[in-house]
Amino acid sequence: MIDPDKILRIRTVLHRSGLSRSTLYRKMKEGTFPRQVKISDYCSGWRESEINRWIADPPAYHCEEVETELRQ
Repeated sequence: MIDPDKILRIRTVLHRSGLSRSTLYRKMKEGTFPRQVKISDYCSGWRESEINRWIADPPAYHCEEVETELRQ
């Protein structure tokens, strides 16, 4: 059985990444940090697996969704 991916909230992501809030959102826009997933109308979070992938190698991380949007 596959373990479900946990959703992390902003405080946890900021703590684990060591980034400031403004840097985190700038990197998301650039495609060099994982994007949020919508949990409900007023709540979003990040997939733990994506954050772990970013932490493992920050310079090599590229969000495929953002790259596709930038090419269009």
